[in-house]
Amino acid sequence: MREVHIHDTLTGEVLPLRPRDPGRVGVYACGPTVYSRIHVGNARPFVVFSLLKRFLEHEGYDVDLVINVTDVNDKIYDAARAQGRPSAELAAEMTDLYRADTDLLGLGRPDHEPLASETIAEIIDYIQTLVDRGHAYAAGGDVYFRVRSDPDYGTLSHRQLENMDQGEDDSDPGAPAARKEDPLDFALWKAHKPGEDTVWEAPWGPGRPGWHIECSAMAESLLGVGFDIHGGGSDLVFPHHENEAAQTRAARGTELARLWMHNGMIQLTGEKMAKSLGNIAPLHDVLAEHGPQAIVMYLISGHYRQPLAFSESELQDAERRIQRIRDALRRLEQGRPSPPDMAHHTRAFFDALANDFNTPAALAAMFEWVREANRRGGGVGDADLREMLDVLGLGALSPLALVGEVSSVDPEATSLLAQREQARGERDFDAADRMREELRRRGWEIRDGPEGPELIPSAAN
Repeated sequence: MREVHIHDTLTGEVLPLRPRDPGRVGVYACGPTVYSRIHVGNARPFVVFSLLKRFLEHEGYDVDLVINVTDVNDKIYDAARAQGRPSAELAAEMTDLYRADTDLLGLGRPDHEPLASETIAEIIDYIQTLVDRGHAYAAGGDVYFRVRSDPDYGTLSHRQLENMDQGEDDSDPGAPAARKEDPLDFALWKAHKPGEDTVWEAPWGPGRPGWHIECSAMAESLLGVGFDIHGGGSDLVFPHHENEAAQTRAARGTELARLWMHNGMIQLTGEKMAKSLGNIAPLHDVLAEHGPQAIVMYLISGHYRQPLAFSESELQDAERRIQRIRDALRRLEQGRPSPPDMAHHTRAFFDALANDFNTPAALAAMFEWVREANRRGGGVGDADLREMLDVLGLGALSPLALVGEVSSVDPEATSLLAQREQARGERDFDAADRMREELRRRGWEIRDGPEGPELIPSAAN
């Protein structure tokens, strides 16, 4: 078992993973707020933490991965109102679509996917503890957290109190800043307002939870206090994760998580990808165009902590990388051990993942293995490559069989073949037929052989 190191946002250092319970790792990653279908930016933390689970399991850990769904939120009320439908109905539909869209990535599901709407009792108990301990107060049906009651507030985001603005609560006309003892305080419970069609009873009056308390309650209910890794996008460090950490210190007297792990944003036109900016690429559309393996490859092409540029050229580069792997698999001996003297590339691959989950360095080591296998020609078993691909969620890749004397396939043809297979899997046979016709126009025929789909150059190619 390798020693795994992860960059901790709280300390700013790369620290060794020291599980609370030896051999077991609890991971909580913040999931989407389901007011519309998710975009590629939402998929990055899903992929990062799903693959982190795969790697840690490869290293011998028993991993419990929790990715929540926020299905009670102002944005959901607003979106439902604009569509003239119940907010719970919209949230349920978008939750189903989120699961369907991420299923297409082929990485499996998290171990737990709690809903905020199903954690209300735990949330109310959590708030009551904060009130009883003097860290929270009721005001006009709302309940607010006293930020200044936590002397460590700001340590996660490395901000000074005078530079903090909670934002969403002060802008809510139903919870004006005048109700707060201090502008820094944030809402734990929001009183029911006209036009909000979901409501729960609480000691402070009918209403619904604030955003931040949801995750503290969901994480603790499934992983306990002091679990190993809390993750999410870097845009959540403040105020969301800062507030989560403060709530837990105030209520439990200890830290919520041992390590805080944050992924960078996906950037389109120089800004982070966000629905509020209108510069989004819906995940299901990108998957349909480029295929799941290329999207996973794209999302791990940069270090998880760094921003990742989103462009057609980046996606095409990911498709070419997938093409190289499939070409290599076609030449390798399937199901056979790999040469021992090539194992240093495999060790470098896993060592890179152990060093702050450095997927670019891991990919470089994997492609060095591929290059050496190609130089050796025949007789190389695929076991090591398959081991690496499994950890990257690409274990389902099959060799692209080529019949006839042809040295390479253009990436566009490879992408069309992958899209055709995805359409067939979804029983969208009209789309599959259209892609077959497009391949014919490009000079390729498809033969469904026993090893999977084969591209055959047509007579005119």
